[in-house]
Amino acid sequence: MTAVSRLFFLPGAGADPGFWRGVGDRLGDARDKVYFGWPGLGHQPPRPDASSLDDLVRLVETKLDSRPVDLLAQSIGGLIAMLVTLHHPGKVRRLVLSVTSAGVPMARLGASDWREGYYREYPDAASWPRDIRADLSGELPRVTQPVLLLWGDRDSISPVSVGEYLLALLPNARLHVVRGGEHDLVEARADEVTPIIERHLA
Repeated sequence: MTAVSRLFFLPGAGADPGFWRGVGDRLGDARDKVYFGWPGLGHQPPRPDASSLDDLVRLVETKLDSRPVDLLAQSIGGLIAMLVTLHHPGKVRRLVLSVTSAGVPMARLGASDWREGYYREYPDAASWPRDIRADLSGELPRVTQPVLLLWGDRDSISPVSVGEYLLALLPNARLHVVRGGEHDLVEARADEVTPIIERHLA
């Protein structure tokens, strides 16, 4: 009998473990769900073992076990999800990536710089995300898991052009664009996106 996959919910730099809760609650109770927050980002308290991107990747990796996992990730969480998938391809079953870089060059694709606005909203957040310049473009074609790309057509932080670029790189991806969707679309439009996510995870 095939093991039931678990659901890992990865927020963006806002770091709120409740960000995905609206979607998670609507997905029902059949599977184990893990809601991550990112220590030191947003309003989350810092931890000495979580002071870099690599540390956050390790936080997710420590929760992996023999059961398959589906990763649902927004914004910077998508970069973390992609690194986890590249490190442990046999443990990740499917991915849902929403308005994320997933490790592609955002500025080249017309994305606005989120950093100034972020640190106005979260002045006590750790400074290390300012320096993230990851480019996984050459590695993404190795990600063969089914990937649902969720984008909003009113998101300047991660515009639809980023989703289209990921669609071209990932061999088993599908892009769904939410009309009027902004950077918080999976939280603000949970009723609308959950059925799309549910079909992808079936």
